[in-house]
Amino acid sequence: MSPNVTSPNGTSLNGTWAEAWIRECAGVIAEHRAELNTLDRAIGDGDHGENMDRGFQAVVLKLDALPSGSTPGEVLKLVATTLISTVGGASGPLFGTAFLKAAIAVSGADTLHAAATVALLTAARDGIVLRGKAQVGDKTMIDAWTPAVDAAIDSQHAGESVVTLLERAADAAATGALATEPLVAHKGRASYLGERAIGHRDPGAESTTLLLRAAAETAARA
Repeated sequence: MSPNVTSPNGTSLNGTWAEAWIRECAGVIAEHRAELNTLDRAIGDGDHGENMDRGFQAVVLKLDALPSGSTPGEVLKLVATTLISTVGGASGPLFGTAFLKAAIAVSGADTLHAAATVALLTAARDGIVLRGKAQVGDKTMIDAWTPAVDAAIDSQHAGESVVTLLERAADAAATGALATEPLVAHKGRASYLGERAIGHRDPGAESTTLLLRAAAETAARA
């Protein structure tokens, strides 16, 4: 379905929203940097919050140079290239690939309706799967992304607005992130811990929730 297909209620998002979303992401990641580091310290290197914060602060600096009237795809492509070049560890390539695939999915669209927003989220999730080879249940960010995509698809089929769609996606991501706590990790550094990873939330799933919540909140204000 084309990114420019109109949703039943006509609600849509544009490049101004995309830029506002990314700026909001930078703010919430900075606010939760210590929390994300703490989560990562339990099952990883302890620097997930630091790395994500550095990446999104770099993105904000580059957003200031974006031409007026940039499309959502152009904003997302800028995010992708910046995260890939500035974020260390696995987070840079994974989130960078997510934003890059999302940018491709909505390339050329000035506005995003429900179908395009689903395409954006689905492409982001699939990009992470392609890069990291993780599945639901592996105790990774996919445990947040996949329920978010599923909720978005259900919302689109129900004819709900893109704002509601993003809210449902964010809620599902939060539930998915919480559900990583009792899991044994099968990917990444946490996989070396075996059952010692049980009881700890995956930091990538948590940061995914923060990003999607920012998308919903900025959409509600658009």
